[in-house]
Amino acid sequence: MSEPLLAVDKLEVVYQRAITAVQGISLAILRGQIVGILGTNGAGKTTLLRAISGFHGIDDARVTEGSIRFKGRRIDNGEPHRIARAGIALVPERDKAFPSLTVAENLIVPAGPRATAAERRRREEQVLQFFPKLAELRSRLAGLLSGGERQMLAIASALVCRPELLLVDELSLGLAPVVVDDLMARLLQIKRELGITVMLVEQSAAVALEVADYSYVLENGRIVLDGDAARLKGHPDIQEFYLGQSSGGKRRSYRDVKQYRRSRRWYG
Repeated sequence: MSEPLLAVDKLEVVYQRAITAVQGISLAILRGQIVGILGTNGAGKTTLLRAISGFHGIDDARVTEGSIRFKGRRIDNGEPHRIARAGIALVPERDKAFPSLTVAENLIVPAGPRATAAERRRREEQVLQFFPKLAELRSRLAGLLSGGERQMLAIASALVCRPELLLVDELSLGLAPVVVDDLMARLLQIKRELGITVMLVEQSAAVALEVADYSYVLENGRIVLDGDAARLKGHPDIQEFYLGQSSGGKRRSYRDVKQYRRSRRWYG
């Protein structure tokens, strides 16, 4: 088996030297995969992504145990700009673009000061082939874009960095289903044509399982289940608590369940 592009081993992340948000997480991502990270609010999904990208330090958090290796080298508690230069780009849940800059200017900034004007143009042209709508909006301020357009811009800005691993935090949040479907199709196209590996954090298991090659379910900062889409879709607890479906086929809300009787089969 080839070496993982990203390997997380027994990771622990602590906020403000007191609050443990991630406990003992281990996972591996192979090149060319789309890997889903699933879970409800507060499960530790965003903390995991920010620890991998180095942005957890901004939130007064630190990796206190375990390791994160990218292409075999440790990057835990590394500086965000160094991790980005190594080949990891984050599409955050918040602050997706600079609102006072135009679409074109937002695509210039990630290329960095070392890139020539010609190089910046080449990178912009490459990413805009995946998001032709942004080409029509080059002169518009990012703050005036719709939610779906801002998400497109955030992904395009990350691609300008030419990453090997793209971290996407809550792609579907607040967007209409038709917009989400379009963005997921574009992620698949990006993976296929650019060979980029994607780590996709999602509250919506239904969305993630449609595109992910493999997924991990987080709960209270720990991995409680992992597997391919077929295994997770077929698991009764995933059906009931994440896909909103009871054994009888009737959709149920997670909030409607009075007692969460998770099977012991989740662990092992």
